[in-house]
Amino acid sequence: MLEMNTRKKGTRGGDAKKKLNKNRSKSEARTTRKGKPIDNKTVKAKDKSKYIDYKDRLKKGDPLPTFSDEVRLNKYLSNAGVCSRRDADVLIKTGVVSVNGKIIIEMGYKVSPTDVVKYDGASIKSEKKRYVLLNKPKGFITTMDDPQGRKTVMSLVKKACKERVYPVGRLDRETTGLLLFTNDGDLAKKLTHPRHKASKIYHVTLNKRVVKEDLQKLMAGIKLEDGTTIFDNAEYVNDESSKEVGVELHSGKNRIVRRSFEAMGYKVVKLDRVTFSGLSKKDLPRGMYRKLSEKEVAFLKMK
Repeated sequence: MLEMNTRKKGTRGGDAKKKLNKNRSKSEARTTRKGKPIDNKTVKAKDKSKYIDYKDRLKKGDPLPTFSDEVRLNKYLSNAGVCSRRDADVLIKTGVVSVNGKIIIEMGYKVSPTDVVKYDGASIKSEKKRYVLLNKPKGFITTMDDPQGRKTVMSLVKKACKERVYPVGRLDRETTGLLLFTNDGDLAKKLTHPRHKASKIYHVTLNKRVVKEDLQKLMAGIKLEDGTTIFDNAEYVNDESSKEVGVELHSGKNRIVRRSFEAMGYKVVKLDRVTFSGLSKKDLPRGMYRKLSEKEVAFLKMK
């Protein structure tokens, strides 16, 4: 007679395993089912990596970047709209800038948001950069304040932002068109510096018909009391009326368009700046302003 198997289902070998694990010494080497010792060196690298502790992986990786709110003092002054970074270096060297009551003349000195920075005794705060484009009407002068009480362009953009912005370059009282305002000292200096060649296009209306040779004279270079100015382009706006011309130039000299035509015997009746450094007054009514988009600001900084 065959011996009946009375072991309960699911307990096969269970007692033996428990007994084996109980009697096994902690210091005893682990072995395979066939009795061969398990050697970690025989484990493949790709398999072993699956079981590496997360902390060990983190140690082997590159260190995470650290972020600081500190900025260089010259950049802080520029962000506050005081001046450009290069001019800020000059101010720092002359000893007119202090941090927490201490005069700083060290180049590269860094300040934190909690520091008290003073320029010439007055406290300043770093501001968010703002860029405002105005379509200037006639009758406004380009200045921050006028002792004579005349209308200034600042009255047209006073509600554009809470930060104090400054005009980039200037348009005379009777000239209309695009005028940029910002508290970004570095960008303002870049756009007004002749080396960076910020292009400007003007629509000029004159008191009489313009001779074609005079347009060529502008592009060849016209001599004035402050030197020779070369226009990039000069052409008629409308063939039916040669009193209206369009001119393009990079010069930032004061009243340069009016003076150039006056030197050839013309009188400028109307002068309108149509574009400034690639910015257009399209969909911007006279006397109104708009803020530049991030794309436009990036474009200006790239140029």
